[in-house]
Amino acid sequence: MIVKINVKTLGSRKKIAPVDFDYSPLPPTLRELITQTVQMCVRDYNKKVLAGQDGQKVLSQEDIRKFSEIGKIAFGIVYSDKIQDENSAILNALQSFNDGLYRVFLDNSELTKLDSEINLKEGDSLTFIRLTMLTGRMW
Repeated sequence: MIVKINVKTLGSRKKIAPVDFDYSPLPPTLRELITQTVQMCVRDYNKKVLAGQDGQKVLSQEDIRKFSEIGKIAFGIVYSDKIQDENSAILNALQSFNDGLYRVFLDNSELTKLDSEINLKEGDSLTFIRLTMLTGRMW
């Protein structure tokens, strides 16, 4: 089942480019939704790392047009050669949610409890809002 995911940083004026994620099986809880989302992202990232320079492509005019609409034109190149650990990434994402570093919305409703049931349907829109804090240099 395809669900559109939007990622937003609070205070950012950039447009959001929704990304399609295919969930199978459907996640019954927010915890499982975050877990499956992180697994897909880590696997995609690790594929790019393993592809190395062979994974580069030339951007088409259509790619450039789409990227310019969201304000950032990029090749999608991964400059690191480190493979990411899926389990660590999942634990980090769940801890970050518990710490309030990001919020999750299903259409217009905020999902606040990791173990609460969610009812995803085809075409639903999920939004992850990263809450960035003002930081300064530590003395």
